[in-house]
Amino acid sequence: MPQETAVYTHGHHESVLRSHTWRTAANSAAYLLDSLRPHMTVLDIGCGPGTITADLAALVPDGHVTALDHAPGVLDKARATAEERGLTNVRFAVGDVHALDYPDDTFCVTHAHQVLQHVGDPVQALREMRRVTKPGGIVAVRDADYAAMTWYPQVPGMDAWLDLYERVTRANGGEPDAGRRLHAWARQAGFAPEAVTATAGTWCYRTPEERAWWSGLWADRTVSSGYARQAVDGGHATPRELTEIAATWRAWGAEEDAWFAVLHGELLCRV
Repeated sequence: MPQETAVYTHGHHESVLRSHTWRTAANSAAYLLDSLRPHMTVLDIGCGPGTITADLAALVPDGHVTALDHAPGVLDKARATAEERGLTNVRFAVGDVHALDYPDDTFCVTHAHQVLQHVGDPVQALREMRRVTKPGGIVAVRDADYAAMTWYPQVPGMDAWLDLYERVTRANGGEPDAGRRLHAWARQAGFAPEAVTATAGTWCYRTPEERAWWSGLWADRTVSSGYARQAVDGGHATPRELTEIAATWRAWGAEEDAWFAVLHGELLCRV
């Protein structure tokens, strides 16, 4: 089966991992947690540095979690996360969600957080996730929706950031507004409508510490990450324009009344 992986827009620069390591099962997979049981086997696709993975492993102490990522290097960080927490029920693997190297009906739960927005064929990815999930099991996916993100105040330049990010991501073969499309992709992948529970979740950054952290990582990501290189190399922005957008992020973060909300689409799909 051919791989359809798109270019990962963010890359694994420190400014990206600063965001990824903040993620937990509580703040990023709450919609799934009530469905977990101690004995379950879980496939965590796109595990990154493994903070969500480790939380899931702790919730299935009599089962195990397989942590899979397309980038071998980041799995070292995921291994370190599991070791620091004393978790022995986690395995690690390199793989492509479009062609999972597991037999049919292998896992009780197949989970992917912020993955489908970056892949070349999200419908095929969901078909594969369904294939490796046992009958009666769950496919769980959650993705942000960039066009639905909202913020205050409307600092000049923030709209330019959003427009640029969406153009770069689509040029890479991804879909930045994946959250609103998840349920449609699930239907195209063969899930019956009655088997799908669609919800929405949010992240919100408001306190001085939260807005400094969020604005700082995006300012750094805009000029220093793989995304920055792709923006310039693809002809979407000049280095000067990226510097201006980074300054805009810092200006927004310095606003006393700054507030930012990220909307996510979420699906629980019964197999």
